[in-house]
Amino acid sequence: MKTPPTTRLDAFVIAICGLMAVTMPAHAATVPCEDMLRDMRAAKAKATLSDADMAKVNDLEAKAVERCNADDDTRSDKFLTEAMALIGK
Repeated sequence: MKTPPTTRLDAFVIAICGLMAVTMPAHAATVPCEDMLRDMRAAKAKATLSDADMAKVNDLEAKAVERCNADDDTRSDKFLTEAMALIGK
């Protein structure tokens, strides 16, 4: 028995929608690194941290800037999220 064309088209559309659902959240979750860097620096300026924690924050900031300059917002945001956690934000 031959599959009707609409059934094949429906299966194709469902497959494409499934792929989009899997890939879109990863892109939607990324914040522009420039925005996140600005927020982290503002929080860092107001923070009272130990020398060891400030050194960690500065190291994470340097890594984030390097990744941001390379247009790797996902990894940059990861470093900035870690820095914000140390700051307490």
